[in-house]
Amino acid sequence: MRLSAIFIRIIAFSVAAAGSVAAAQLTVATVEDRSVDAVRETLAENGHEWANVLGDGLQVILEGTAPTEAGRFRAISAAGGVVDASRVIDNLSVADAADFAPPEFKIEILRNDSGVSLIGLIPASTNRDALARRITRIADGQGVADLLETGDYPTPPTWRAAVDFAIVALEMLPRSKISVTADRVTISGIADNLTDKRRLEAALARSRPDGVRLALEINAPRPVISPFTARFILDADGARFDACAVDTVEARALIVNAATSAGLEGRVTCTLALGAPSQDWGQAVALAIDALHKVGGGTVTLTDTDVILVALPGTEQGVFDNAIGELENSMPDVFALTAQLPALPDDQAAGPPQFTATLSPEGHVQLRGRMPDDLTNMVAENFATAKFGQRNITMRTRVVDDLPAGWSVRVLAGIEALSELSNGIVVVEPQTITVRGNTGNETATAEISRLMIDKLGRSADFDLDIAYVEALDPVAALPTPEQCIAQIIAMTDGRKITFDPGSASITAAAQPVIDDIAEVLRLCGDLPIRVAGYTDSQGREAMNLRLSQDRADAVLTALRARRVPVSTFEAVGYGIADPIADNATEEGREANRRIEFSLILPEDADAVTDETLPEALETDAETAQDGAGDDAAGATQ
Repeated sequence: MRLSAIFIRIIAFSVAAAGSVAAAQLTVATVEDRSVDAVRETLAENGHEWANVLGDGLQVILEGTAPTEAGRFRAISAAGGVVDASRVIDNLSVADAADFAPPEFKIEILRNDSGVSLIGLIPASTNRDALARRITRIADGQGVADLLETGDYPTPPTWRAAVDFAIVALEMLPRSKISVTADRVTISGIADNLTDKRRLEAALARSRPDGVRLALEINAPRPVISPFTARFILDADGARFDACAVDTVEARALIVNAATSAGLEGRVTCTLALGAPSQDWGQAVALAIDALHKVGGGTVTLTDTDVILVALPGTEQGVFDNAIGELENSMPDVFALTAQLPALPDDQAAGPPQFTATLSPEGHVQLRGRMPDDLTNMVAENFATAKFGQRNITMRTRVVDDLPAGWSVRVLAGIEALSELSNGIVVVEPQTITVRGNTGNETATAEISRLMIDKLGRSADFDLDIAYVEALDPVAALPTPEQCIAQIIAMTDGRKITFDPGSASITAAAQPVIDDIAEVLRLCGDLPIRVAGYTDSQGREAMNLRLSQDRADAVLTALRARRVPVSTFEAVGYGIADPIADNATEEGREANRRIEFSLILPEDADAVTDETLPEALETDAETAQDGAGDDAAGATQ
């Protein structure tokens, strides 16, 4: 009996132990499944579908390949937010970094009166010293903050061209912000005036490298116009502006809408400027144009706060009175209106007295017609000579009596108006002045209109028919850089830039060559040009290198003295490098002693090795032979 009781206890204990183990295993399995499911759902919600989740008891094992190290960290953190972080086992790997796309190389450049700052990522292969030298030269004594980082990745094919173009733009724009990537250069800058703005836009657009997009925004301060003028004409020839100045974009919209309603067609050019006499300028001009339309035609001129409306002769009095009455009551308070209804002219057998000035496309000026006295005739000739040059003036005037009062002033105003044209004619009559011709200045009509008002009074009657011709525009007609170099080659064919033996002094015989080159370069604008000096192989290499540099500097100095803008030029002496002929013969040595002009191309401006330079667009303005043994140190060039 006692043995049976012991066995019963043992069996009961074993059954309880087995039940406990089974219950524990069931609990662990349940916790494991729930933990794995919860972690898997959390990873999926956070975009980590690439991760596999396994369970091992209370442990959660993460397996798979993370796209980045950051992705791996985020997956582990997400799992640790569901279960205790100590239970998360990291078996993740990271994708090979070689599979990643290289970073985008980019430079942000800022230049202002304090200096130049650079920030961004550039290829490790970039010559930092060469880049720093160029930026330091541009900064011209101001500070340079270089915050550039480097990345050891392949250099994009157009990277160097884009950077070089950006540096050219940086030198042209003292106040600018430039963003550079391999395929795009974004330039924001400030020009001193509208003329500089147009010149810079043309030069930068022309210099843009192939394969690099350009986003360009150059702003210029608004001009100050005094007097602030708008002049609108409506007659048998149609509706048109002789002058249109506006102070705001909203004012321009008001004026253009009124002019369009009055019959104006085509493009309207209104200059956005400072100097408006009232914030209601746009409203006043629009009301005046609308009144002129209701009258049926004529001329309306606003000069500061004075408004002068002259109707067409023969306009019905009732129509005129109604339109002018409405305008007087609606015009802003500061504006003063004067309205005129000319009477129909009496028939006259003889025509009115005239003075005519013509300007030919070649620059020849002919003055003919009537003058009130010898003094006025002499003053007109001297004034025309000052405007056009003495050799271009032909006088065919005659002195007569009984000319209208103010005739002398009208003649001189006509000559000054003609000087604003490239070619044309001015006809001065007692009641009106007519100016017709062509110009390369888009604002010439407005400028001549203001001139007439200033010289003849605000009620002056004049008729302007001036055409803008792009080919005459000195900015639009600038030759391309290649054309400039080609012109230098053509004009120096067979001529040489010569120096005194063993020195960098340009001979008197070479001065006409420099004059001709300077004349071409003054018309070419700001171009990146290299003036390169070379010698033959005789003498010590160091002395030859220094002599070639001195001669290149001498040519650059001579061009600067002739008022050539050389801020984008560089003078480089190459010594005996790159011979173009055999140094074993005297003829070959003479050919190798030379000066070359070439464009600084994007691919060679940031060169980092001694590889062959880009082919120069060479002039034949080579240095003449100076003779062997002229330099005591052994430099014979």
